[in-house]
Amino acid sequence: MIKAGFVGFGEVNTPKDIIVKKCRDALENFEKQGVSAVSVYPVTDDYEEKDIAHALDVLKKEDFDCLVLCIAGWIPTHAVIKIAEHYRHKPMVLWGLCGWMEDGRLVTTADQAGTSALRKTMCDLGYNFKYIYDIIGLPSRADRVAAYCRAASAADRLRHARVGMAGYRDMNLYGTQADGPSLKRSIGPEIETFELLEVFQRSERVSDDEKRSVVNAVKEGGKVDGKEIKAWNFLSEPSDEGLMKAAGYYIAVDQLIKERGYDAISLKDVDGMKKLLGFPPAPVLMLLSDISGVCTIPENDCLGNVTQLMVKYITGQAAAYLEFYEFFSDRVLAGVPDYVPAEVTESGVVAMPAAFGALSEGILNVSKVKPGTVTVCRLAQVDGKYVMHMVKGHGVTPRRWEEAGWTQPAPQLPGLEIVLDDAEDFAEKVMCQHYIISYGDNTKEIGMLCDLLGIKII
Repeated sequence: MIKAGFVGFGEVNTPKDIIVKKCRDALENFEKQGVSAVSVYPVTDDYEEKDIAHALDVLKKEDFDCLVLCIAGWIPTHAVIKIAEHYRHKPMVLWGLCGWMEDGRLVTTADQAGTSALRKTMCDLGYNFKYIYDIIGLPSRADRVAAYCRAASAADRLRHARVGMAGYRDMNLYGTQADGPSLKRSIGPEIETFELLEVFQRSERVSDDEKRSVVNAVKEGGKVDGKEIKAWNFLSEPSDEGLMKAAGYYIAVDQLIKERGYDAISLKDVDGMKKLLGFPPAPVLMLLSDISGVCTIPENDCLGNVTQLMVKYITGQAAAYLEFYEFFSDRVLAGVPDYVPAEVTESGVVAMPAAFGALSEGILNVSKVKPGTVTVCRLAQVDGKYVMHMVKGHGVTPRRWEEAGWTQPAPQLPGLEIVLDDAEDFAEKVMCQHYIISYGDNTKEIGMLCDLLGIKII
């Protein structure tokens, strides 16, 4: 669970019971948002600074992702800064509470006098913080405070994230690459490459019994590595050889994930798994996403993986990828020629054997993707700086369509028609063929994370 430090402030001359109640209510609303807190209040500007010393003693006993400075009344600046200065390396929220109506009159403890004195001072001191204030008569903005804390936690996780990349630069694409030092400096993840040869060699050492247990779970449902999966619905029977090969490659990559602590995976797809190993990796990536719980995307898409991690850490969702096939006046057709995580399907995984062009036949995911409000985004570099192209749209079940080149009858690929407010503007700014989707309007939450990391939203 995400944890925050919570310090409630109020001037020594303000009635203590009022400050305590306001802080207690704010903390309760905050923790209802699914965030835990190490809390201390009230902290006043007492001359001997006993409250400040006590607060620091409480905070230093536990670690937390973000420091919430809850201003419940007027407080001289120094009383807050003497605590905040110990945590200048952490993101903070300056949260001003508000007054209330009583017997037809407004009663205030001058909360916004306190935040007004602090906001510019915190800017001048170089703190990384979000300023949020409550308004009389409106609901508590504890949800915004919690959202920023989630963003702070996501930013911290990104600093230590590891992306495993089997091969590099599939199809010699440009937009899927990443500059290691700038990515590490600006966002945090490490891109670590390994060879498909290692995957192949490891798969050769996987026993038939190990493979068979995965195949049985796929066909009948059951547990793999302690994770329960539902049986895949096969529209036509795949070869046992193909399923066994998929299981072997899955186990091989899963071993690497566990040994090296990868949070996301991409495989060299067209020029690697398909051409060299003769096996389209769709079922391997499906298993890695649904069982191993890592973010997965094909074609050595480094920045696609990082976008997935950002979205997953903020939303908790699988962060599936889609790619664009057609642009219309009011929408885009987005689909995938291989797989989607089970989490984004309407009724579980539907699969079938199929082949595309001259490539080997593989096991293709043809699941129906859930419709609904979606957030669509992609991390990219523009003039050496990272940007996030992001929009909210509404995904609807697409009309029947096919990609030319598949064996006939052509499979109905997973996808959505995503209705946008300004499809033309989106198309003119598109950054790559791969975009990451999450369900719901997550633009504010993802935007907070981008703000923390210095990433411009487009």
